[in-house]
Amino acid sequence: MTATGTFLPKPGAAPLTRMIRAQAALETRMLLRNGEQLLLTVVIPSLLLVLFSTVDIVDTGADGSTVDFLAPGVLALAVLSTAFTGQAIATGFERRYGVLKRLAVSPLPRWGLMAAKTCAVLVTEVMQIVLLTAIALALGWSPHGDPLSVALLLILGTAAFSGLGLLMAGTLKAEATLAAANLVFLLLLVAGGVIVSLDKFPGAARSVLELLPISALSGGLRDVLRDGAGTPWRDLGILAVWAVLGLGAAARFFRWE
Repeated sequence: MTATGTFLPKPGAAPLTRMIRAQAALETRMLLRNGEQLLLTVVIPSLLLVLFSTVDIVDTGADGSTVDFLAPGVLALAVLSTAFTGQAIATGFERRYGVLKRLAVSPLPRWGLMAAKTCAVLVTEVMQIVLLTAIALALGWSPHGDPLSVALLLILGTAAFSGLGLLMAGTLKAEATLAAANLVFLLLLVAGGVIVSLDKFPGAARSVLELLPISALSGGLRDVLRDGAGTPWRDLGILAVWAVLGLGAAARFFRWE
């Protein structure tokens, strides 16, 4: 205290970037400590990759190595499980138990919370990708293509699924979010080109499924990593549209309680 009524340090909110970094670090620690989340985000994609690469269970429609077809799809599945399913469920129950209500009275704005959660998802995904890549390489995977295109696909896919997950968690009850997020995960696992080629679906259905974010992500990754294609602008465009719509709707309709 330097003078009457004057205190040091001066009271007030921390800089916005510091608040987002602190919240992102907290979100990451909470995510990594949650055993159920780790099962969904790490164990299940790893098991699917090993199982379907080594056992002839489904016809992937792939010409050549099965793991070359599956690895990009499983990377897309990892993004889906972390950015959408896991985040929706965790945030939904945080909202139910009043955690978000308390954050609502802090200086951290709504979009800042979403940014922090998305950053935590990105950190988790880096660890997932490293693990899944190591497993796939051990199984004989031979990736090709431009790493920048892969990074753009993963970042836009994360933004798209993160927005959709937060929208679901911020508008539905926790129990409804739990059921809906798991149902969507299972449906997209089958119909999103992850382990079954979209060529196996009828033409009309395939045209609709190709517009889904999981199809754009898995298809774009497969075009680059398996076929060595250039920048998949169509898939990037689809993911960008989903990211803008999902994050915009979440920012507009997300309810703290």
